[in-house]
Amino acid sequence: MALGELTAATKSARGVWTSATIGLAILVVSLAMSITIGVADLSVVDVGRVVGSHLGGGDSGLSAIRDGIVWELRLPRALMAAVCGAGLALCGVVMQSLLRNALADPYVLGVSSGASTGAVVVVVLGLGGGALSLSLGAFVGAIGSFAAVMALAAGAGGGTSRIVLAGVAGTQLFSSLTSFIVISSADAESTRGILFWLLGSLSGVDWTDVAVGAVVVGVGTVFCLTQAAALDAFTFGENAAAALGIGVRGVRTALLCVVALVTAALVSAVGAIGFVGLVLPHATRLIVGTRHRRLLPVVVITGAIFMVWVDTIARTVFAPQEVPVGVVTALIGVPVFAMLLFRMRVPT
Repeated sequence: MALGELTAATKSARGVWTSATIGLAILVVSLAMSITIGVADLSVVDVGRVVGSHLGGGDSGLSAIRDGIVWELRLPRALMAAVCGAGLALCGVVMQSLLRNALADPYVLGVSSGASTGAVVVVVLGLGGGALSLSLGAFVGAIGSFAAVMALAAGAGGGTSRIVLAGVAGTQLFSSLTSFIVISSADAESTRGILFWLLGSLSGVDWTDVAVGAVVVGVGTVFCLTQAAALDAFTFGENAAAALGIGVRGVRTALLCVVALVTAALVSAVGAIGFVGLVLPHATRLIVGTRHRRLLPVVVITGAIFMVWVDTIARTVFAPQEVPVGVVTALIGVPVFAMLLFRMRVPT
């Protein structure tokens, strides 16, 4: 029996590594192909030469303009799209497991609405006198909103249901504050810029954003993988998790803080991108099952691939006009989620 369990575990581990390897290969190909799509005539070979050149492989042989298009514009944007997709999908899995709610997503904790308020306070009201950037203001607002939601949930007695209710209240509060500031203080130009950011945009990202996002998402992914067994237990409820010897309150708080930090970092950089953290966890479970040791790495890679192509669509379909990424994810996510609901028959 022990030998059979060991064999099953070995096969499971091989399956995880196989899925991850295939997914990473698809992700690399997707990144290379997405960079070639656009007005500038570039090939996958050109992309490889530019990347190799900047990594110490000698001159790429391309003009400075074409080199800059790849290295300064399209590559960081594509990588940031992958990071955002990976992070939001990861947070969606964790939230749905912790809260035992199929409709939970990374924004349940009010992080997105708090980031929106922080952004408009900086951009519209000019808080900080120019010393604060939009991204920093959004990050502060996101963390502040999360702290307020957790304090409200703790004051109401804690528990997953209280966290959800507190998150709904926090979301409505900060969304109302954002709307009030925009309506009362913003001019037409500021309103348009804020609206575009609120719907999600990768147009202004740079290598610093990519580095920060990658580090935060990478650390968050590693931590969540260490808690895969706990997440499996949480899907059966807090009582079941406690019976298995898991420190429910401590693990739940740590995971919620990780989700809030990852979400805040991503939202502050690119705005609120919806449906990624809601739909992809369900779609991935249909492929690899519900065990988090397999689900987490696969959903991270799936989210990255998905967002790379969504961003490619957003910047090219209506070129030279760019569509906010959040609009594209909603247009794709709503019908896909509707099909998943019918397939899974999620109880209401």
